[in-house]
Amino acid sequence: MRLIGAILILICSTPVPAAELPSRKPGLWEVKMSIDGRNAPPQTVQQCIDASTDQLMQSSAGPYSPAICPKRDVQTVENSITIDSSCTFGGKPATTHAVITGSLDSAYTLAVTAQSEDLPGGKMVMTIQAQRLGACTADQKPGDMIFSNGMKINILEAQKQVPSPGVSLPPQPPPP
Repeated sequence: MRLIGAILILICSTPVPAAELPSRKPGLWEVKMSIDGRNAPPQTVQQCIDASTDQLMQSSAGPYSPAICPKRDVQTVENSITIDSSCTFGGKPATTHAVITGSLDSAYTLAVTAQSEDLPGGKMVMTIQAQRLGACTADQKPGDMIFSNGMKINILEAQKQVPSPGVSLPPQPPPP
């Protein structure tokens, strides 16, 4: 399950150098994700983004650094972008093939095939459909993610809570 979660994060964030993938238009985006062949219902999240938070979501830094995903090939042809990545999670290889079609200004589809021996059947196919809804609402700020159950997190604030790779946490006192 941990590998599936890691691959989902890899896919959803589409980590590539910013110069290789154009940014989405700032504003409020509705993102619907479905996984073929799984008994999971489609998930919907709204994302309030600006240029810096969109860049953060696309960043090659963090857990999907070149050390973990050393091979990444991005090809752009007319209105599609193809991203092929090879990574290692827990010492095991995983690959993804992603194709983005449409407009990163208004609406796009991301179709992803992930393969790993740890995935049920060795393969997972996921589709993400995203549509720009307009400007973020007055009570939203860039980085806000609003899940279908109403839970709201801000990726900038969440990032501050996660230590950077190679940073040691201070020793914690034993529980009482």
